[in-house]
Amino acid sequence: MRMFMLCFLLISHSSSANFDWSDYSSLLSQYVNPGEKEGIHSNLVNYQAFGEDPKFAQLIERLALFDSAALTGTEKIAFYLNAYNLLAIKLVFEHQPKKSIRDIGTWFSPVWQKPAAVIAGKPVSLDSIEHKILRKMNEPRIHFALVCASLSCPDIRTEAYNSKNLDNQLDQQTKKFLANKQKGVHIKSNTVYVSKIFDWFTKDFSKNNDAKGVLRFIAKYNMEVGRFSDYETLKYNWNLNQAQ
Repeated sequence: MRMFMLCFLLISHSSSANFDWSDYSSLLSQYVNPGEKEGIHSNLVNYQAFGEDPKFAQLIERLALFDSAALTGTEKIAFYLNAYNLLAIKLVFEHQPKKSIRDIGTWFSPVWQKPAAVIAGKPVSLDSIEHKILRKMNEPRIHFALVCASLSCPDIRTEAYNSKNLDNQLDQQTKKFLANKQKGVHIKSNTVYVSKIFDWFTKDFSKNNDAKGVLRFIAKYNMEVGRFSDYETLKYNWNLNQAQ
C-alpha cells in the first residue's frame, strides 16, 4: 500500500506545474514568532514543535518526489528559497541539541555540504541550492530570504515564497533586514556597519565587486548610506534563532 501511495504521489507531483507550499506556510505561521535573543531582534523558530508536526514529514516526502526541472524564473527562485529554509530547519531538528547549525558539521565536512534531503529523487545540500541554483539566478535579494537558522541571518518569513508575489516579498525582506541595526545596517558616528553577508557575496551586489557598489545597493533602501564610500562589518552571531 505504501509503495502504491508513493507511486501515486510521484505521478501527481511530478506532473504539477508547481509545488504546493501551503502546509509549509501553515507550519511557519504556527511555529515562528518575533522575539529577541542575545540582544538581536529576530523571528524565532520552535524547531521541536515544527519538526514533530506531521505536515513537516509529509513536506519532506513530497519534496523527494517533486520534479523541479521544469521550474523557471520566479517559480524556480521561490521554490528553492522555500526548500533551503525548510531543509535548514530539518537539519537543526534532526541534530538537536546544538548551539549553532555549524555544530552539525566539522571543519572538513561542513553542514552546508552535507546531504540535507532529496529533491526530485536526488540528494541536495544547502550549498548546492544556494550556490549552484539560486545565486545563478542573478537576484541579489535572495540573500535576505535565505535563512541558515542563525540569529544574524535575515528573519525567516512567516509565509512561503510564491512566484506571483515574489518581487514584493523580496523587497519586504530586504527592507526589514537592512532596518535591523543588530544584524543589517547600523550607522554610528562616521562609520556604517553592515552585515557580513555583503562581504561574503560582494560580487552579487556590486558589478565591480567593491564596497562602493555594495553601498550603492544598500542606499536604494537607506539613503543615508549613500554618503559613505566604505564600510565595516557587524559581528555575525551563528547561534540558533531558536525560540526559548
